[in-house]
Amino acid sequence: MATTDVSEASGTGGGPPIQWKRINALVVGQGASMGGDFILLIAMGWTAIQLGGAGAVTTLMLAATIPRALMLIFGGAVADRFGPRHVLLRTTSARLVLLAVGTVVVHSSQSLTPLVVISLLDGLLFGLASPSAGSVIPHLATHDQLPRANSLYAMVTRVAPIIGSPLGAWMVAAGELWPALLVATVTCAISLGTLFVVTKGMEPPERTPGRSLVRSSGDGLRLLVSHPRLRWTFVAALCLDMAFGWPIDVALPLLVQENGWGVHAIGVIIASFSTGALVSSALGAFLAHRIPLVVRFVVSGAGIAVGILLMALMPSVLTIAVTGAAVGLMTGLNGPAIVTVYQQAAPKDRMGSALATLTLASIGVGPISIALFGGLSLAIGLKLTWLVCGTVALVGPVAALLALRHPVREPAEEEPVRSAEAELPHPREKVASPVV
Repeated sequence: MATTDVSEASGTGGGPPIQWKRINALVVGQGASMGGDFILLIAMGWTAIQLGGAGAVTTLMLAATIPRALMLIFGGAVADRFGPRHVLLRTTSARLVLLAVGTVVVHSSQSLTPLVVISLLDGLLFGLASPSAGSVIPHLATHDQLPRANSLYAMVTRVAPIIGSPLGAWMVAAGELWPALLVATVTCAISLGTLFVVTKGMEPPERTPGRSLVRSSGDGLRLLVSHPRLRWTFVAALCLDMAFGWPIDVALPLLVQENGWGVHAIGVIIASFSTGALVSSALGAFLAHRIPLVVRFVVSGAGIAVGILLMALMPSVLTIAVTGAAVGLMTGLNGPAIVTVYQQAAPKDRMGSALATLTLASIGVGPISIALFGGLSLAIGLKLTWLVCGTVALVGPVAALLALRHPVREPAEEEPVRSAEAELPHPREKVASPVV
């Protein structure tokens, strides 16, 4: 483990000193954008309920999530081909136009169709931009400071729903949908301005002749095959996200209803978890580089798994809330650690492709978790299924340990990108294809 921690601190290839001014600007801009996104999410969901009930909400969510997931893999190849500045400025500009036009359309039209179109196009743009967004921080922070930068960024993801969700509910309850769209447009403009400043000087990478975007879209999956550190980190993230999705989204409300604790209990428990995650993310922003990687990556993963197991056995709202806060503390360390390990291990010329697979693991696993464990709960019951989720989560820290057994590759060890002639597979070679 000591060897692994040294390799994390030293990194590969050095790099410029950490640029805190740009990182702070990035966090402010993305925080504003995420806050506007959550305002819009709640407002559009509630408007859809009023227009068409549960079916309308389902249609709206599918329109947003399916294009987003499908575009992620392609977005990774685009990020590697054109660079984060090129992609982010254009996708954010397109999103700004989309939200502005959507505000005008929704102001004069009360129907579900414009909402579905906005959600679909917004999902496509998000999926295209997401790998590029994840590629910005490694340009601004050295390897030993990446944990702090990622922890600071993680704080934004914790604060945004806490502030944005109630504001969205208040805005749509007090009036119509278009003010929420207008706020989202303004926050998107703030994000565009900060991205213009933050990414200044980030030149696009050199193009490799003969490499098509379609072929490059499979680079993320090929990296999982050839890089053990990336592969086991991906498994750790996948298992933890898989095990956590169903308990929070489905099992918790059912458990509260089963015990007659009242709907307020759900809010208390989720607020406790969010507070714990926010506190540890803030701690990581100051001290993550001083906390051993094995603690942030392995021990925190084990704590999440044990916490999921214990939450199923707790007898009261208070004990579940306290356990949830402890799980949140572990999550605030574990999430940034996973992203950091991925950023440090991925080849620089395929950073976008690598981060696309990691993002897909978190976005795409939710519906699978709900379907899988939801069906299992009908057969063996709520509590036993929750315990199964905790057992699945225990695979996460084991995979993290396996990941740390493989050091970060030096640049000379990276596999060169093959030429156009080498793109043709050998008759015995099994070519990996993108699978969503």
